[in-house]
Amino acid sequence: MKLSLAKLALLSMVMTAGLPSVAQTSASSRELPDAPSARQQTERTAPAEPVKDESSLGLLVKRSRVFPDLATSKGPLTSGEKFKLSVNNTLSIASVGGSLLGAGLSQAMDSYPDYGQGAEGFGKRFGSSMGRSASRQFFGTYIFASVLHQDPRYFPIKDATLKQSFVHALRRVVITPTDDGGHAPNYSGLLGILTAETLANAYVPDDDRTAGKTFKRAGKSIALRAGTNMLKEYWPTIFKRLRNKPAQQN
Repeated sequence: MKLSLAKLALLSMVMTAGLPSVAQTSASSRELPDAPSARQQTERTAPAEPVKDESSLGLLVKRSRVFPDLATSKGPLTSGEKFKLSVNNTLSIASVGGSLLGAGLSQAMDSYPDYGQGAEGFGKRFGSSMGRSASRQFFGTYIFASVLHQDPRYFPIKDATLKQSFVHALRRVVITPTDDGGHAPNYSGLLGILTAETLANAYVPDDDRTAGKTFKRAGKSIALRAGTNMLKEYWPTIFKRLRNKPAQQN
C-alpha cells in the first residue's frame, strides 16, 4: 500500500511538472497563425515591382504613334516583332499624314495627270502613296530585314550636335544596325524601297511605268527617308517638350 501511494505521488508530480510546458506549447500553437512570418513581412514592406507587359499588345503600345520605328530597347527584334513594326509603320501618323500631304501636293502640281482632279483624283493619289508605303514596310522592315538579320529600327543619338544628327540621319539611309549589334549596308531598307516602286508599276499611270520613272520614284523615296530620319533625331525631345506643356494634351 505504501509502495502504491509512493508511485501515485511520483506520477502526480511528473504530470504537474509537465502541464506548464504543454500549456505553453498549446498557446504557441494557437498564436503561430497570427504571428507574421518573414515572408509576410517581406511582402508588406517590399515595394511592388511594375509588371512588364511582354505581350504583343504591350510591344505595340510602347512604340511611338508617330514614328513606331524609334527604338525603345537595345535588344534585337524577332521576325514576328519586325512584322508588327511594319504594320505599325504603315498605319502610323507620319505615314498616313505624309500620304495625305503628298497626295494634296501632287494634285496641286497635277502630278500623275491621268489620275485626274477632284475627290477621285485625290483618292487615287492617296491610295497609290499608301500602297507604296505598305510595300516598303512589308518588304524592307519585315521580309528583307528578317532574312538579312538587320534591325529596321531607328536609334537616335542622345545629346548630339546639329552636325552629328545630320550626319547620322544621312548615314542611317545606307548603314543599318544588325541583330547581333553590329552594322552593315542597309540592303533591307534600300531593297524595300526599290521593290515597292517596282510593284507600284502595276497601278501607277502607264506613262510612269518605265525603268527611268521607277528609279526616279525610288530616289525621291530615299531622299524623303533622309529628311524623315532628321526629324526622328529630334522627335523624342519635341515630344517631351509638348508633353510637359501645361494645359495641352499630346
